[in-house]
Amino acid sequence: MSLVTLLPFIVLIGAMFLMTRSAKKKQQQAADMRNQMQPGSGIRTIGGLYATVKEVSDDTVLVDAGPGVELLFAKNAIGAVLSDDEYNRIVHGIEHDLKSDVVPDDASSLTEADEPAASDEKSVDLGKKDADDEVEEPSDAVAAEAKADDEPKKTDGDTDAK
Repeated sequence: MSLVTLLPFIVLIGAMFLMTRSAKKKQQQAADMRNQMQPGSGIRTIGGLYATVKEVSDDTVLVDAGPGVELLFAKNAIGAVLSDDEYNRIVHGIEHDLKSDVVPDDASSLTEADEPAASDEKSVDLGKKDADDEVEEPSDAVAAEAKADDEPKKTDGDTDAK
């Protein structure tokens, strides 16, 4: 057999080796993470339950899920061991003091003035208006009334059409 015929098989075997190697590496990292659990650590189970570790044994973990609620889980059911800051943020809603690193959502903090802008200026309406909805200026309204008074008014019964 020639090398050209064996090349696809060699590539296939190499790809399978690399895929199993990365899967084993991930399993080893998960096992190390589970072995590093200590009482008092915050965890998330694979089902999404957040709790605090109370006791750790060889194959099981006793967790405190709330006042008077203790649950026994297999170690394989622990999805992640959380840092204290992350656990407090998720479970208790306590934010770590990183307010100085937060970028604001609007540009209001970029201006130098601390007090609000003066309300003397007329607000600009950016909405679209139809021709029927437009409001005439007062000077135009007065001129339109004067023009209407000059023209003869028609009544319902008086028509010049024959």
